[in-house]
Amino acid sequence: MSGTLIGYARCSTDEQDLTAQRDRLAGLGVSDDRAYLDRGLTGTRRTRPGLDQALAAVREGDTLVVPKLDRLARSVPDARHR
Repeated sequence: MSGTLIGYARCSTDEQDLTAQRDRLAGLGVSDDRAYLDRGLTGTRRTRPGLDQALAAVREGDTLVVPKLDRLARSVPDARHR
C-alpha cells in the first residue's frame, strides 16, 4: 500500500474516552499527527470538524482509516452522503 494513512475517531459524549480508538488506529499504522478526532459529537451530527479535517487531509493514494464503521457514519448509505 502506498500513500499516507489518515485516521478518524469519534466519541459521542465528552465522558467517553478515545484511547481505545486511538490505540486501534496506531495499531493499524496511523501516526498520531495523522489522526483526527471528534469528541462529544453523535453520529447524526452533520458538522464534525475532525472528520472535515481528516477528509481534507486525504490525497490521491491515501487511505482513510476508522477503528469501526460506526465511528464514521451510522450506515454505508449515510457514509456516502459525507
